[in-house]
Amino acid sequence: MPPFFAKTALNDLLMALSLLTRLPLPQADWSDKTRPAARAGWAYPLAGLAVATGATCAAWMVLGLGMPSGFAALVFLLCMVVTTGAMHEDGLADCADGFWGGWERARRLEIMKDSAIGTYGVLALVFSMGARVVLYATLISAGLLAAPGWSFWTLVAPAVLSRTAMVCVMQALPHARSDGLSASTGHPGKPAVAGALLIGCAVLILAGAAVALPVLVAASVAAGVVALIARAKIGGQTGDVLGATQQISEIAVLMALIAAL
Repeated sequence: MPPFFAKTALNDLLMALSLLTRLPLPQADWSDKTRPAARAGWAYPLAGLAVATGATCAAWMVLGLGMPSGFAALVFLLCMVVTTGAMHEDGLADCADGFWGGWERARRLEIMKDSAIGTYGVLALVFSMGARVVLYATLISAGLLAAPGWSFWTLVAPAVLSRTAMVCVMQALPHARSDGLSASTGHPGKPAVAGALLIGCAVLILAGAAVALPVLVAASVAAGVVALIARAKIGGQTGDVLGATQQISEIAVLMALIAAL
């Protein structure tokens, strides 16, 4: 790989990790105004891989101490929440409050921007965390950790595919507002979407070719549903919508993995 492209790819990866995680990393170069930050979207699945890798190692350690699969799932999720700063969970809660707490587009966007959390947001978080704990515990208790190489890719696939879905929604929908994180990062462009899809599919194949098709369908349907609701409610996407996309897609991927096993 030529040095220029290698440097650009590394900077894109640092951008993706800086946006989607709280990992202590070298500062990315944000000075190139001709290249929107969203062009680094191809690396979003790699950010998911980094987050889920640490969580998987923590889950293995807990299981090695003789703890039950349910507790290992809790530790797994806790690690991911801490590593991401709960930004995707925050997006889901804001969308739930805004989409169903406001009667018109402007009011919905106003509610989503408010830092306070309402009943819809609380319920969305309860259901999301509860569903993921149960689903991850099911994967673990199914004996997937008996084959570490295969089970590793199975456990990281939801984090990777759900962030691939984020990039697709970023490209598919216009910005719902002119300010905010999503608007400032721009649109990823087709090359970035293609790169994200390539990485997501590669991880999915490593998780098992037999589960690839149902998982892809589940992730696509989940992201499509979120995108359609966002378009109907606020006319496009925001950072909160992308966070909600990640959460809903992760749950859909988990369900498809379990159903396909």
